[in-house]
Amino acid sequence: MSGDPGSRMPHPSDDRPDSPVPRPPDDPPGSRQPALAHGDAIAGGCMSLTLLLVEAGVGFLLALVLGLRGWSRSAADPRQRTGPPPMDWVPTLWVGAFALAVTLAGVLFLRGGHLYAGSLHLVLGAVVLLFTLNVWHDEYEFSHPAPLPPCPTRAGVPCAPADQR
Repeated sequence: MSGDPGSRMPHPSDDRPDSPVPRPPDDPPGSRQPALAHGDAIAGGCMSLTLLLVEAGVGFLLALVLGLRGWSRSAADPRQRTGPPPMDWVPTLWVGAFALAVTLAGVLFLRGGHLYAGSLHLVLGAVVLLFTLNVWHDEYEFSHPAPLPPCPTRAGVPCAPADQR
């Protein structure tokens, strides 16, 4: 770094004389510019809005693809199944990867100094993580169905499902 004061990194206690972060002894108050200028805030807001629109489009596409995938699975012939289907991890992994991407965008915004955009993306990442848990639970319930109740006409024998009678 060169010796001129304009080329130094901003100090966390700039423009706050009551800050608990100590200043170096040779650093006069007000000698540095604030970390974020007004143009950076506008650029961060525009980047955040653009990224939110992209995330909304990707989320809609993901919901459409997973919905069509589930619809095709439910339309399969149930008579060809001999037992419960295996756990399908693809929807859980896709929604989890989307949650990770949204959360990573929030962390990058926070590291860049855009607190509102980063906080918004972290909250959205937490919401998508809740959707990930819901998708996992639905897939688990589908692959581990409840046992059939005992048949009242035959002792100790489970009843057949209604579609196999």
